[in-house]
Amino acid sequence: MASDGFRPLDEKLLVEYVKATPVLADKLGNQFDKLEIEEVGDGNLNFVYIVISPSGSCVIKQALPYIRCIGESWPMAKERAYFEAITLKEHGGLCPDHVPEVYHFDNSMCLIEHISDYMAKTLFYTSLLYLTTTDHKSAVAKYCGNVEMCRLTEQVVFSDPYKVSEHNHWTSPYLDSDAEAVREDNLLKLEIAELKSKFCERAQALIHGDLHTGSVMVTGDSTQVIDPEFGFYGPMGFDIGAFVGNLILAYFAQDGHAVDGNDRKPYKVWILKTITETWNLFYKKFTALWDEHKDGPGEAYLPAIYNNPDVQLLVKQKYMKELFHDTLGFGAAKMIRRIVGVAHVADFESIKEAKKRAVCERKALNFAKNLLKERRDFQSISEVVSAMEQLDSQ
Repeated sequence: MASDGFRPLDEKLLVEYVKATPVLADKLGNQFDKLEIEEVGDGNLNFVYIVISPSGSCVIKQALPYIRCIGESWPMAKERAYFEAITLKEHGGLCPDHVPEVYHFDNSMCLIEHISDYMAKTLFYTSLLYLTTTDHKSAVAKYCGNVEMCRLTEQVVFSDPYKVSEHNHWTSPYLDSDAEAVREDNLLKLEIAELKSKFCERAQALIHGDLHTGSVMVTGDSTQVIDPEFGFYGPMGFDIGAFVGNLILAYFAQDGHAVDGNDRKPYKVWILKTITETWNLFYKKFTALWDEHKDGPGEAYLPAIYNNPDVQLLVKQKYMKELFHDTLGFGAAKMIRRIVGVAHVADFESIKEAKKRAVCERKALNFAKNLLKERRDFQSISEVVSAMEQLDSQ
C-alpha cells in the first residue's frame, strides 16, 4: 500500500516531533505546555498545522503518500515536499518580503522510510515467513559460492578485533589499553562467538552483508542501496545492526567535530531520532508484511498448526524479540571492528586531533562492549537511545 509504514502526524505526534527538532523547538521558545494547534489543511493533499506558543509560532506541513481526500487508492510521492521546500528557499532568496521562511525541511523522514522499507521487504520476502522450504533451500544454495566475502567478514568482524592481528589499528597510544581490554574480555569473547555462529550457520534471509551508511545513496527524491557484493543467506539482524551501528558511531563522533558556535547537539538529536525511527518503522513494515502473508506459502509457521490469534501473537513476539537482540549484537560487533579492527569510519577518522578522537572512540567502544554483552536486557530501541544519552553525559 502507498502508505505502508507511514505515520501521518496527529497533535500528539506533532508535539513529539517539534520537541525532537531543535530549530522548531527554539521557534516556540521550548514551551510545550500551552501550545495551540490547529489543522487548517483544505483536506485535499496534505496536513497543515498552525502551531502557536506564548513565545512564537510556525506552520508545519506534512506531505502524505496519497491524495488525502481520496485515500490510499490514489498514491502520491511524498518527495514532492522536497521540491516545495527548495522552491520556497530559492524564491525566498529572491523575494523575501513575500515568501515564507523555511525553518526546517525533514528529508530524513523519507530516508528512514526508504531504508526501513528496503530492509523489511528484502528480508521478509527471502525468508521462510514467505518462502516454502524448497524455494528457500534452492535460494540458499545459489549464494553458497560467496565464500570468500563471508570469510572476510568472519575475519574482520568476529575474529581480528579479539586477537593480535597485523590488520588491526586504532588511535594509538590513547586507545592501546582499550584495544588490549577487548582482547582480554572473556565474556565479550563468549558473546562474539555466539554471533559468529549465527552469522555462519543461520541462513535466515538474503542479506546485503555490508549495509552501513556508506552503502546508501540519497538524493532529494530517492534512496538507493548499493554494493551488495557481500550478499548471502544469513541472519537478518546483521543488516539491520550494521546500519544502526553506523548511526551510533556517528552519534558518538559528533563531540569531536564541535566548534564554537556549533556544538553539534541538534545533529545528535537528529541521529537519535533516526535510530529510533529506523527500528520502529522496520518493525511496523516487517510485521505488516507478516500479517498480510500469514496464510501464504511461507512454511516457517504453518497455518494448520499456528491456527489461533494467541499462538500467532506469541510466535511473532518471540521472533521479533530475537531479531531485535540480534540487531543490537551485530551492530555492536560492527562498531567494535570499526574502532580497534580494520576499516574505520570517516565520522571518527576526520577528527584531526588524535586525543580528541580517542575520547569519542572510547565512548563508542565502551557502549558497544556493553551493548554486545547486555543486549538481551534491552526491550525497546528507546531504552538503547536512553543508554546512549546516559553514557554520553558522563
